[in-house]
Amino acid sequence: MARKLRVGVIFGGRSGEHDVSLRSAESIISAMDKSKYEVVPIGITNEGRWLVSGNATALLPQAVMASNSHQQVAIIGDPTRQGLTRLEEGEQALSSEPLDAVFPVLHGTYGEDGTIQGLLEMAGVPYVGCGVLASATGMDKVAMKQLFERDGLAVVEYEWFLRSSWEAGPEVVIERISQSLGFPVFVKPANLGSSVGISKATNEKDLRDAVNDAARYDRKIVVERAVDGREIEVSILGNEHPIASLPGEIIVGHEFYDYEDKYIDSASRTDVPAKLPLSIIEQIQRDGIRAFKAIDGSGLARVDFFVESGTGRVIINEINTMPGFTSISMYPKLWEASGIPYSELIDRLIQLAIERHGDKSRNLTSYKPRG
Repeated sequence: MARKLRVGVIFGGRSGEHDVSLRSAESIISAMDKSKYEVVPIGITNEGRWLVSGNATALLPQAVMASNSHQQVAIIGDPTRQGLTRLEEGEQALSSEPLDAVFPVLHGTYGEDGTIQGLLEMAGVPYVGCGVLASATGMDKVAMKQLFERDGLAVVEYEWFLRSSWEAGPEVVIERISQSLGFPVFVKPANLGSSVGISKATNEKDLRDAVNDAARYDRKIVVERAVDGREIEVSILGNEHPIASLPGEIIVGHEFYDYEDKYIDSASRTDVPAKLPLSIIEQIQRDGIRAFKAIDGSGLARVDFFVESGTGRVIINEINTMPGFTSISMYPKLWEASGIPYSELIDRLIQLAIERHGDKSRNLTSYKPRG
C-alpha cells in the first residue's frame, strides 16, 4: 500500500479575506481522501500567529484558531527541514515535521500575493498554486492589467493612483477620473479580492467616499469604467499546458457582485455552464489560458470576464490565483460541470504542485562550469 502524502492545509491569515479562507479550508479538508492523505491543518490568526491541530477529521476552523499556545508552529526558510517546526514558549524549536506538499488556502494579502509562496520556496516545500511572480502580479490589479494589455487582451478602461497622491490632492484625482472614465465607475483596492473594499460611484461625491473606503485597505487604488454586460468566469488548471473549464455566469442579486452578495445573503445565483454562443465560449477559454500564461501561472486560477451588452465584446476583468473553494465557489463548480469532481480536482492540484516542485528542483543553485 502506497504511503499517505502528508499535506499541510494553511488557512486564515492576516487579510481582509480571513473568514473566506476559513470557509474554503473547511471544504477542502472535508473533501480530501483520508486514505491518500494525512491532513495537517495549519491556522494563521488575524494577528499572524501560526497554530496547528491534529484533529483533521473533525476540523472546525474556529476551534483550530483558538488552539492553545503549546500548539504553535512555523514554517521557516530552511530547506533541510522541509516542513513544520513546532515551537514552545520562548520560541525554542522542539522538532521538525516534514510535509510532502502544502495547500495554502489563503486569500488576499500575505497569502495570495506571493509572500507565503516565497516562504514555501525558501523552505523547499511543494505547494499548490501559482508561484511568487504569478501570485504577486495576479494580486496587483495594476500589474495584472499591464501584463494583459501587453499580451493583447482587452481590459476594462481604468486609472490608478497611490493613496499618497489622493491625500495630497483629491480634487486633481477626481478631475482626472471624471475626464478619462466618466461615471459610473468601480473603485477597488489594488491588492484585495472577494470584493472587499469595492464600491460603485455614480458621481463625484460617491467617488470621494469610495476612494476613502478603498484606501483603508491598500496604498494603491484602481478605478475602472463600469461595464454593462454579463459576468462570466472560467477555471484554469495545469502548469505548462493548462486547460480551461466550461465558463459559468454570475447573475448578481445586488447592484454588483459585492462581499455580502457572495458570502452573506447569497442573493446572487450562478448559471453553470453559461448559456453562450460556442464562439464566445471558445474565446473565453482561449483568453483565460492566455491570461494564465501572461502572468506565468501554475496550478490553478479563475479568470473573470465581461461579455459587453450591445457589442458582445469579451473583456477580461481579473485573474484570481487562489480562488475560493467554499461550497458556493465557482472554481470547483466549473470543473464539476466540466467532468472533474471536487475530490479529484484536489488530487490533481496536489500532483501539479509536486510536479512543479520536481521540475524546479532541476535548476542549479550554484554555478558549475560546463565540462
